[in-house]
Amino acid sequence: MYAIIVTGGKQYKVQEGDVVFVEKLFAEEGEAITFDKVLAVSKDGKVNFGAPILESASVSAKVLNHGKGEKITVFHYKPKKNIKKKQGHRQPYTKVQIEKINA
Repeated sequence: MYAIIVTGGKQYKVQEGDVVFVEKLFAEEGEAITFDKVLAVSKDGKVNFGAPILESASVSAKVLNHGKGEKITVFHYKPKKNIKKKQGHRQPYTKVQIEKINA
């Protein structure tokens, strides 16, 4: 059984017990959260699709911790103009564990 959920503008395929890194959520560590935007649910070989979301489906998860991803370098450069700008970025994330898929 799996579900496709939307959070932070991205889609994730999740199963019960999975640990997923999603865009930062405003929830405390150890708190239970619910993802209501479920696009599809597969159960016993049958796949149910929403148009665009399934109203009766939800996914329960638990927040494990928060953190930042790997550092990337953003470099802007314009030739012959002596314009250079170097900047770093670390994207924040929330690590969640999928507990139950309610279909």
